Amino acid sequence: MSIIVRRDITHPMRHTVQIRDHLLVVDGTSPEGGEDAGPSAHDLYDAALGTCEALTLVWYARRKDIPLADVEVIVERDDSQERQGVYKLATKLKLGGYLTDEQREELLRVASKCPVHKLMASVITEITTELA
Repeated sequence: MSIIVRRDITHPMRHTVQIRDHLLVVDGTSPEGGEDAGPSAHDLYDAALGTCEALTLVWYARRKDIPLADVEVIVERDDSQERQGVYKLATKLKLGGYLTDEQREELLRVASKCPVHKLMASVITEITTELA
């Protein structure tokens, strides 16, 4: 699968991102010289963790017949040490439904095992960039 990122030359920094049949707009923040017309690349990275946790919880709850009625994942970024090689993300889960304490704890454990969490925390990502 390819993800295609194209510059929107009518704006200082805005780009469109095509993922399958989906289009997203990304932009730099105002201090970066953009117009803040969409999330930044860091926002998308952080959102990948939150969305993966949410989707994993819904999938798991359905599979295990856990009455999970609603999920909200709040992702907080601490990039104050990014230049030193430390990028911190903290997630908080708001779970709705008639859940026991045991089910809530089970879902908490499952959230931290979502594929993107594992990817961010435990693999080496190799990236190559070349001219097309």
